[in-house]
Amino acid sequence: MAGIRCHHGQVDELDAGIIRLLQSDARLSNRELARQLGIAPSTCLERVRALARRGVIKGYHAEIDPAALNRGVQAMVAVQVRPLSRAVIDTFKASAAKMPEVLSVFVLSGGDDFLLHVGVPDLDALHAFLLDRLSKRREVTGFRSSLIFQQVSNPAPSRLAQPS
Repeated sequence: MAGIRCHHGQVDELDAGIIRLLQSDARLSNRELARQLGIAPSTCLERVRALARRGVIKGYHAEIDPAALNRGVQAMVAVQVRPLSRAVIDTFKASAAKMPEVLSVFVLSGGDDFLLHVGVPDLDALHAFLLDRLSKRREVTGFRSSLIFQQVSNPAPSRLAQPS
């Protein structure tokens, strides 16, 4: 079996199959996972545990409809901060991650320093977040927001990790 190199070590075709199935449905029982892969449940359980120990599987998550949580308006907000130092980056990253409107924080290279995925009830709430919370932060020197109209996720990104 050919393996896929990742920073967590070798992932063989069986591991990749486990990852692919769990990404499409993390609620699969070990027995059903083993059945779909054509392996013994004990082998499957050991492989899943090994993937978790190695940090390949970091957790299991429920996919939630943001509108159900009153976050029907989502935006990506590119943020520039100054001075550009590790302390400023770490402080902004930690405080942004605690803001209730922020769903994800990405630290970037290039012209923008951060990308915030924001979810709020409506456009007024987005406007208030940008003006009353983000722009009042001393280290923020600029930001740009883009509304998200639709989102499509890759159900099995492990397929992208094939060796070249």
